[in-house]
Amino acid sequence: MKVFLSATSLAPRYGGPAYSVSRLALALAGAGAKVGLWSADGSVMDTPLLSADAPLTRLGRTAEGALEQFRPDIVHDNGLWLGHNHRLARVCKTLVLPRLVSTRGMLEPWARRHKKWKKDIAWLAYQRRDIRTAAALHATAEQEAENLACLKLEVPVHMIPNGVDIPALRAMPSGALRTALFIGRLYPVKGLPLLIEAWSRVRPNGWRLLLAGPDEAGHRAELESLIARHNLGDVIQFTGPLQGAAKESALFGADLFVLPTHSESFGMAIAEALAHGVPALTTVGAPWPVLTEQAMGWRTPISVEGLAAGLAQATASDSSVLRAMGDRGRAYVTTRFSWDRVAKQFLATYATIVAKSTAPGGQTEKFH
Repeated sequence: MKVFLSATSLAPRYGGPAYSVSRLALALAGAGAKVGLWSADGSVMDTPLLSADAPLTRLGRTAEGALEQFRPDIVHDNGLWLGHNHRLARVCKTLVLPRLVSTRGMLEPWARRHKKWKKDIAWLAYQRRDIRTAAALHATAEQEAENLACLKLEVPVHMIPNGVDIPALRAMPSGALRTALFIGRLYPVKGLPLLIEAWSRVRPNGWRLLLAGPDEAGHRAELESLIARHNLGDVIQFTGPLQGAAKESALFGADLFVLPTHSESFGMAIAEALAHGVPALTTVGAPWPVLTEQAMGWRTPISVEGLAAGLAQATASDSSVLRAMGDRGRAYVTTRFSWDRVAKQFLATYATIVAKSTAPGGQTEKFH
């Protein structure tokens, strides 16, 4: 099986999709697939998310040139709306190549409302048509799959979760302050103004809040202003983007992970936190009802009041209680989200799509 895997960017600053696509590429290669990896910004050629000897083909040409060079059995595109997604849709149609599209939460209700007028124009001009020429869509959680079904796109939807790396446990020295940690883009969808407002109401004694991630669209300045207004500068700090060992140390050093999001297709940051044994507090905007069902964390309404109530409970919990919740979370993601398991699910899905496309009456791939 030859898989052409595409992404907008594989630069770490691009966040969860850069990580999950690069790790999926390695897992697919490890499972026996021949993988051609391409990114619209060319970052595939030097991303630190891949080692120099990664067992896959890095494709640095235009989308058209990369497809001609690699000649895949199937194209797996990640994302919507952008020019390169539209070009891939057109090229795949011309070459009669089956195409799986991971929507990456970009058709979730909150995402559709954000910059709505631009998306409405794109939807009418090309995006709906491009989706309907795909062989199938991929969702990372049941909630996203259900929302896609509501759009009545007449395209099959496959639900496969993201994978997550499970690090070896290590002890971190305990400090005078306990730490709540957010890791992600500093961007409106993440709900950080709600979190800051909620923190100002609870003001948990003996706790600090670290906000880690790259600034997008100048959102950090808005957050800094809100922190100053509530006189929280001594307990809420920004760390900037964290990668590699620095990110791992921050996770192992946290007592609680917080993601006050308006909308997530999967919530990779939650899975990473649980993998490090850290309980998580998030909102109903993330598809993680299992957090409360299996006592691995808290899931609140998307509101200041809801987050404040969750923070009050979480920060009042004894350290031993939080550790036990984190242990349950680590066991949960280890069982369900290993990259080996995810790669096998994708390969089975690719095989089904390719078989259907080459069956009598289906598409016939032109490269072979």
